[in-house]
Amino acid sequence: MKTASSITAGHAVLETVIGFMGIAWSEKGLIRLCLPERSREAVERRLMRHPGVSTSTAQPLWVVELIASIKAYAAGEDVDFTGFPLDLDGVDDFRLAIYDAARKLSYGETTTYGELAKRAGHAGLPRETGAALGANPVPLVIPCHRILAAGGKIGGFSAPGGSVTKEKMLAMEGVRVGPPPPAQVSFGF
Repeated sequence: MKTASSITAGHAVLETVIGFMGIAWSEKGLIRLCLPERSREAVERRLMRHPGVSTSTAQPLWVVELIASIKAYAAGEDVDFTGFPLDLDGVDDFRLAIYDAARKLSYGETTTYGELAKRAGHAGLPRETGAALGANPVPLVIPCHRILAAGGKIGGFSAPGGSVTKEKMLAMEGVRVGPPPPAQVSFGF
């Protein structure tokens, strides 16, 4: 039997300036990340309905650091999540390639589904890439919000709030998507 000090799997719900977020981890790395919701209970329910999420709340050091990084990101800081371990057991090779390519995108850097598919070695599969990103278990750490539809359109987003959430996350990173702001009204002189 494991003692409380040896448990390395668990979950946490954290309050950030943009709402409550949640994470779950295994002995190998992050297995789930829930983007902002209005209540702690909603995040807890979302986390706990996934298999493999432990009820433990004991946090290894890397989880403490990840939580601090998520809070910093939510507060508007440029954060690099690439150093945090992931546990993507059960994810097929196609999705792993897409996730790996997406994870290489820097803060504020965007690309299209088609270009990401090409970078992942799967040129010509933008729809399949979108489907893979829609199944992303750890958004933000695998920054699927940085992938846009052709022509710079926002595209879909399966997190709570849909494409509005995606647009807000991009705006936090200084990326503007959509029509340009209305032109300034002339003073007439």
